[in-house]
Amino acid sequence: MKTKEYNFANARRGAVAKNLANKTRITIRVDTDILAWFRDKVQKAGGGNYQTLINEALREHMQQRNGALEVTLRKVLREELQIGALPAPVKRKPAAKHAVPA
Repeated sequence: MKTKEYNFANARRGAVAKNLANKTRITIRVDTDILAWFRDKVQKAGGGNYQTLINEALREHMQQRNGALEVTLRKVLREELQIGALPAPVKRKPAAKHAVPA
């Protein structure tokens, strides 16, 4: 390796790569077998990022959970409507107009 003179006069401390606006850097502990499974999937796919794969799995789980309530509510409503829980609408006569004393 050739020796060069380096000038660090304008250097700043900190991370080399800046965080993206929609990403948050955290430290979590994941079971070894879980991490190995995600890394194996990425390797078998021919490359990529296991963190992205974990992110996608978490997002899919969130969407399924959020959709579960909607599915349950729709099911209950359909069942109730099929049973005929709603009575036929009652037709009402228009209210009589009363003369207002002057």
